[in-house]
Amino acid sequence: MFSVFLNKRQAVIWQVSTWLTRIYGSLIGITIGVGTRFSGLAHMTQIDRHSISLGRRVIAVSRPDATALGVSRPVILRCLTREARIFIDDDSGLSGTVICAAKSVRVGKRCLIGADVSIFDTDFHQHSADNRRYAKPDFDRISAPINIGDDVFIGTRAIIQKGVTVGNGAIIAAGSVVTKDVQAMTIVGGNPATFIRHIVIEIV
Repeated sequence: MFSVFLNKRQAVIWQVSTWLTRIYGSLIGITIGVGTRFSGLAHMTQIDRHSISLGRRVIAVSRPDATALGVSRPVILRCLTREARIFIDDDSGLSGTVICAAKSVRVGKRCLIGADVSIFDTDFHQHSADNRRYAKPDFDRISAPINIGDDVFIGTRAIIQKGVTVGNGAIIAAGSVVTKDVQAMTIVGGNPATFIRHIVIEIV
């Protein structure tokens, strides 16, 4: 009986969270595809309308009780400039994921993004130590787009940094810090992330 109650409670949370997020998204110009659902309220901010776009059947988990590992924060999608774009393609899933863009972050189809992953295409602050705290960032100089291909699996608490392209089908091990491109159908891990092995598809 208790498990039935929890299942019903979860269903209500999904429904209400999705409804509220869709209303919020429509008010500020965020594109949310058909079948996309939310557990808990995602934090989505943009300067220009239509800078953030979620495809069809995307799942965004912001509640720790809605995923096996739990999450320490809500999903955060944040554009820092008028030119910035965030695009999550169809059937991808995010759990406590932070995506922060000054240029562009694109996530492909059917991607699995583990708990508390951080993806950001900028260094946020000037490289020069002179007045670093207060100087307005020159995002053109300290930012570079991120492109994550289709069917990518990013393990919990991994970090994807600016300018990185991750090829289709790649796996990024939990806790990795990715500073360079990742080839398709490979596994990388560590800090900084390095090649571990190729993914072999067995044909039965």
